[in-house]
Amino acid sequence: MASGANYGFRRTIPCIAGVNVGFPVMLILVGLGLGGVLTQWPWVLDVLRPIGVLYLLWLAWHIAAAPTDVQARGQGRPPGFVQMALFQFVNPKAWTLVVAAVSTYTGFWENFFAEVLMIALVALLFSTPCTAVWALLGVGAGKVISKPAHMRAFNVVMAGLLVVSLIPAVIEIWESVP
Repeated sequence: MASGANYGFRRTIPCIAGVNVGFPVMLILVGLGLGGVLTQWPWVLDVLRPIGVLYLLWLAWHIAAAPTDVQARGQGRPPGFVQMALFQFVNPKAWTLVVAAVSTYTGFWENFFAEVLMIALVALLFSTPCTAVWALLGVGAGKVISKPAHMRAFNVVMAGLLVVSLIPAVIEIWESVP
C-alpha cells in the first residue's frame, strides 16, 4: 500500500509480483522439507526470526522515511521483485501462514507433493488480486494526499503498522532468550 501511494501502481508491479511468487515458492520449499529441517533443528528458526525482525524494522524505517514531496512522488525506487520475494522468507506472518496451510490442508490425497503444489497455486491465484487491490488502495490514498505532511503521516502510519505486527515475534524472541 505504501509503495502504491508513493510510487504508483505501475512501479509497484515488481513488488506485487515478488510477494506473489515468493510466498508460493516458500510454501513449496516448506512442503518439500524445510519445515522438517526447522522441526529437527529449531535453533535455525531462532536465528532466522531476529534477522526477519531486523529486516522488517529496516523496511519500516524506509517506508516511514519515504519521500513526502507530493510533486516528486514516484521518484526513487520501491522494493523490487527479488527483495519482496525474499522478504517472504523472513516475514513471521508468512511463516505462520505457510506452516498453518501445510499442516491443515495436506494429508488428504496419496500425493503430498501434489497437495503442496495445489496450495501454492491457490495462494498464487488468490493473493495476486488481493495484493494488487491493496496497492491500488495505496494509489488512491496517494492521490488524495496532497500535502507533504499528510504523506509523511501516511508513511509513518504504514511503517507503524508493520512495526506493531512484529510484536508477537519480538515477544517470542524475548521469551526464548535464556
